[in-house]
Amino acid sequence: MSNNIRPETMERITTKALADAFIEEQVAAVRAQVGDKKVLLALSGGVDSSVVAALLIKAIGKQLVCVHVNHGLMRKGESEDVVRIFGQELDANLVYVDATDRFLDLLAGVSEPEKKRKIIGAEFINVFAEEAHKLEGIDFLAQGTIYPDILESIKAAEGKKAVKSHHNVGGLPEDLKFELVEPIKLLYKDEVRVVGEALGLPHGMVYRQPFPGPGLGVRCLGAITRDRLHALREADAILREEFDKSGLAEKVWQYFIAVPDIKSVGVRDESRYEGWPAIIRAVNTKDAMTATIEEIPYALLHHITFRITHEVEGINRVLLDLTPKPIGTIEWE
Repeated sequence: MSNNIRPETMERITTKALADAFIEEQVAAVRAQVGDKKVLLALSGGVDSSVVAALLIKAIGKQLVCVHVNHGLMRKGESEDVVRIFGQELDANLVYVDATDRFLDLLAGVSEPEKKRKIIGAEFINVFAEEAHKLEGIDFLAQGTIYPDILESIKAAEGKKAVKSHHNVGGLPEDLKFELVEPIKLLYKDEVRVVGEALGLPHGMVYRQPFPGPGLGVRCLGAITRDRLHALREADAILREEFDKSGLAEKVWQYFIAVPDIKSVGVRDESRYEGWPAIIRAVNTKDAMTATIEEIPYALLHHITFRITHEVEGINRVLLDLTPKPIGTIEWE
């Protein structure tokens, strides 16, 4: 059986006792795999990479080097938060890399979703390789790969087409120079959260809203432009702020804005105003394999619409996505 396939006998991690047993098992496995070598971790600040970081710190301590890459596709203020939480509050070995121009230049004019994902994934590996080259004794690359990433990136059965590739699965180059360390790759998202709490991570970090590896690159639909990316980032910040104030942030598993590469005619200051639509998506799920739509009060929708269309340059419409998974995936690309 492939080590990328979850055994049917593997018990779901739903309690602290089961999580503690999993942690003990993985700590031993990591120590056996890594020995006295150093490990480079792709740290996005999301729950998956954060749980991996906590596991590896427990297993190998200062042998872990965390690298946060700002690819220019982060949410508003996100990289700053990662630096503050991990670099200052948790005292991790943190390397911050601002590669915004590098990524956006490579993505210029690329509209096909899978090609965008693969470009972002490959460039991530290039950045990590460069950072590893500056250090000594880096033989391992740790990733926050989880089981849904694998299921959606490989062919689940003979003749079935993969749903999508993920930067940490389908985007890895064949000549990867590192040995991978992926201690949570057989866990579903809800199990990762149980493990995170058992590791003592802050509640806000453990239940931080999921964010895809390619970031806003898969929400700035079609070919990415800097002006539309900026509009997306600002509109998304408004949505997150209003969900937080209304109490929906704790209730909804994932919510975000997507902005497609299309424009419609609007009116502003009694003049023709062409702009992009901002599409709201809010879903609930336990394992990320299926998802239902969260109902948003109309009063809140009207308020969010008013703020986005009046505060964000380039947006002239707000739409609501009501499609569950399946048939739609959680992300648009």
